[in-house]
Amino acid sequence: MTANAADGSPLPSRLPALRGAAMLRNAGASIPPSWYVVAGILSIQAGAGIAKNLFTVLPPSAVVWLRLLTSAVVLMALVRPRLRGHTRADWLVAIGFGVCLATMNFSLYQAIARIPLGIAVTIEFLGPLAVAVAGSRRRVDLLWVGLAALGVVLLGYGDGHVTLAGVAFALLAGAAWAGYILLGAATGRRFPGTSGLAIASVAGAVLVAPAGIAEGGAALLDPRLVVIGLLVGLLSSVIPYTLEMHALRRMPPRVFSILMSLEPAAAALIGLLLLGEILTIGQWAAVACVVAASLGATRTERTRAAREAGPPPAPDPGER
Repeated sequence: MTANAADGSPLPSRLPALRGAAMLRNAGASIPPSWYVVAGILSIQAGAGIAKNLFTVLPPSAVVWLRLLTSAVVLMALVRPRLRGHTRADWLVAIGFGVCLATMNFSLYQAIARIPLGIAVTIEFLGPLAVAVAGSRRRVDLLWVGLAALGVVLLGYGDGHVTLAGVAFALLAGAAWAGYILLGAATGRRFPGTSGLAIASVAGAVLVAPAGIAEGGAALLDPRLVVIGLLVGLLSSVIPYTLEMHALRRMPPRVFSILMSLEPAAAALIGLLLLGEILTIGQWAAVACVVAASLGATRTERTRAAREAGPPPAPDPGER
């Protein structure tokens, strides 16, 4: 007589499925967490590359709206945030977070519509770099600021692909990214888990909707274009966020921050492979300067924080 599970199904028939699930978990655990971070970075930039290819038939604002809409729908379905029990200040912070999210994505897509992807992301990365060194009185941080400034100067030497409007939008995206970091931290303190991000994604999608729908017009009725736009949302938001969460469970935030510094270089590489955007030697040097400045600022900030925190507490005998 065959033994039955609680749901009445024969246990032997369930064993292959259980073994398969266990194998998937073991396979995921065997993948180094750094690979998740790199895969997430490449996913974001691949999404941006696909988005830029869409700009000939779908305006950047429409693509941004589809990206934010995808992120909002998926996150709300997965997280199901609790909407009650929050103060007016909580909601203002979350909405401000959403405004920064929308501005960051809208400005970046406007920038890459005008200048190469690698250059746009390199300029945008000045935002988180500014947050890393803001308020610091350490002399070493002047080195990182100077190195980043040198990178910006080198970006101006090229074959005419760098326009003033593109640079201005990239700088606005960087400023919004800085606000995103600061308000994201504040939102995380007021909303549990990732519910704040889900709410911010909805706010961002609502904010961009008028421009996205008005400029997209009849093109948004083309199922093929909408599907590609939703793919951009998956590649640029849902997939990298999921990969980053997996990575952060298994690696220190310090290592995660250092790996994220590779994003400008990844953007330049994706721009070359997907879009055929060839940077000059000076522009590649600019990317290297900004990456090095970000790496340096991240490492020195983490070292300073660890020094100020003092020696770690003695381990709890009950913890592994």
